[in-house]
Amino acid sequence: MTDQAVDTSGVQLSAEGQFLGRTRELKELRADIERAGLDTLSGKKAPRARVLLIAGRPGSGRTALAEELVRQVADRYDGVLKARLSAPDGTPVPVERAARELLAALDRPTPAGACEDDLTAALREALADRSALLLLDDAVTADQVDALLPDTPECLVVAVSDGPLTGISDVRPCTLGGLDTKSALELLTRHTGSVRITVDPRAAEGLVEECQAQPAALTMAGGWLAARPKAAVADLAKHLHAEGDEGTPLTRVFRLAYGSLPSPAARILRLLSLAPAGLVDPHTASALAGCSVGGARTTLDDFVALGLLHAVESPLPQYEVPACLHPLLKSLAETQDRPAELQLARARMLERTVRLLQSCRAITETDNPEAREKLQGMPRSLRFPSPRAAEDWLRIRRPALLASARLAVADGELDTLARRLMSQLVRAMVAHFGTQAAAPDLYGIHRLVLDVAERRELPREKAAALLNLGDLDAQTGRTADALARYRAALDAGRQANDPYATGRAMESVGGAHLELGDYDRAADWFGRALAQRLARDERADAARLYGRIAAAHTYAGRYGEALRGWRAAVAGYRKEGDVAAHARALSELARVQEYAGRPEESLRTCQEAVEWARRAEDVRLQAALQLRLADTLDHLGDPTAAALHRGAAERLLGEEVSEPEAEPERPDPSKQDADACEIRSTPAED
Repeated sequence: MTDQAVDTSGVQLSAEGQFLGRTRELKELRADIERAGLDTLSGKKAPRARVLLIAGRPGSGRTALAEELVRQVADRYDGVLKARLSAPDGTPVPVERAARELLAALDRPTPAGACEDDLTAALREALADRSALLLLDDAVTADQVDALLPDTPECLVVAVSDGPLTGISDVRPCTLGGLDTKSALELLTRHTGSVRITVDPRAAEGLVEECQAQPAALTMAGGWLAARPKAAVADLAKHLHAEGDEGTPLTRVFRLAYGSLPSPAARILRLLSLAPAGLVDPHTASALAGCSVGGARTTLDDFVALGLLHAVESPLPQYEVPACLHPLLKSLAETQDRPAELQLARARMLERTVRLLQSCRAITETDNPEAREKLQGMPRSLRFPSPRAAEDWLRIRRPALLASARLAVADGELDTLARRLMSQLVRAMVAHFGTQAAAPDLYGIHRLVLDVAERRELPREKAAALLNLGDLDAQTGRTADALARYRAALDAGRQANDPYATGRAMESVGGAHLELGDYDRAADWFGRALAQRLARDERADAARLYGRIAAAHTYAGRYGEALRGWRAAVAGYRKEGDVAAHARALSELARVQEYAGRPEESLRTCQEAVEWARRAEDVRLQAALQLRLADTLDHLGDPTAAALHRGAAERLLGEEVSEPEAEPERPDPSKQDADACEIRSTPAED
């Protein structure tokens, strides 16, 4: 396993030379790795991975200590995985989401819609024969950590939490206080330079004491001093002392740093509490504050220098709101900004995200004049220089984009924007990653669409979401679940009087029954869908449905009805001028004729199909038909002609070709139209 990281927070492993202090804690933690557990002492083999727990308040440097420990011992393991188990506001991350991200980092498949138990079992299986190191940051409950524990003692889990995780056996927490005085002074020196510390060491030590040697408070104190080169350390200590004993040291230093900001910068800082997943880029800050992108980036860099924001190591400018400051910023926003202003900021942020996603998708359609014209009409700041740049942006911003969709739906008051955001997010992901690769994320988005559609009583969108979810269920083998989704979609489509939704739902219900082996019901539902298509004179769809009905009859052994169905399909495709579909329908007709014991008819039909396949330039179909001709000729007692056709098949493919299975290809109940993965939505007034 290569060294990979799942880092939903953007936090990077600490680099050598940057970490300060915690020598005793690191020594104890490293010793704890080798400590014999209770199982070992009782003569049993440890059943699960060893868990080390680092406990401390936000701002105590607990994550930095965990990252430094991981850096020091990483060479003992064959890979490092990271996941954050809570959002910046403290909301626990669902175990299903964390397990899915960890599996993705291991390049393991994560079926769309898989439940928590299946995903955690898959994760344990993936780590069963490996010695992996897992860093689980910001754990809220013991259940979160327990569900992700590997079932192998060769793995190590480093968990970070506010306090003890009761329920996980044989874990001794390493509880953090402040830094030692020497390390705390060095941390200040990194911001202020050595002169101001050495000229007044007593004041510097007093400042460390005021901050209780907490790294986050010291970082902000150092940023405050760095922004004021003429200020003495004693000045800052006096300011903090004047604040009194109200609140924690972190709160007091933050109030001082915040109070010294210009009004526009203070407003931007407050609004960053609205950033999804605590991840900010210049566009997010620009939209929240209503300022230019360049100005927003300058302000964000200033916040980093002041210790109010973390810069994320990334190819694109990206920042993270420290979890310890998030509740303070949220409280300020709620008390200093009116609810309408905060909602307007959210709306601006969502609108900017929608336009970026539109641009991200449009750049993949440069051969489309309409899309190209729309792209050129966008402001330069919203355009991507190349499809690769757009894909990189989408991949890097993916956690924030998904969090944005979840927050928009949870808000409940911006449903129109939420629907537009989810529609563009689906289209951008499909355009850049493909439906199959994006399926796990698409499943979650379609569930959100369903939530909005049910809340707003939008039956048309409810039907579309159910169809999409049913397709993804069917693709992952949950056919019974897919059938239930399709039936619900049919009801919603009828309620909306949407012929597209009802027609596709009926066909999908038939496909699910076909997959479940209920061929009579499959043929019946395909017939209902066919009647609707014929009534609307949708001849291409009708021809396809004739073929699906014929396939159901073939499986049931009713070859006479199957032959009638395929002949109707052949006639339909011929009228539509669809050469490729015509050739394939003839191929299936010949196959059923062979099953029905009519080899001469099968031979003639197969020869006709070869000609149509040649016109369609379908080499593989031509080769398969040549092999079927050879087999039929063998049955008719003409081995010489059969050998000629096999030779023709080999020449077509340029290599030895094996005979295809003598069974009709089972139609995929999850097969959907080209735009079925999109959210078919119409604007609605909020």
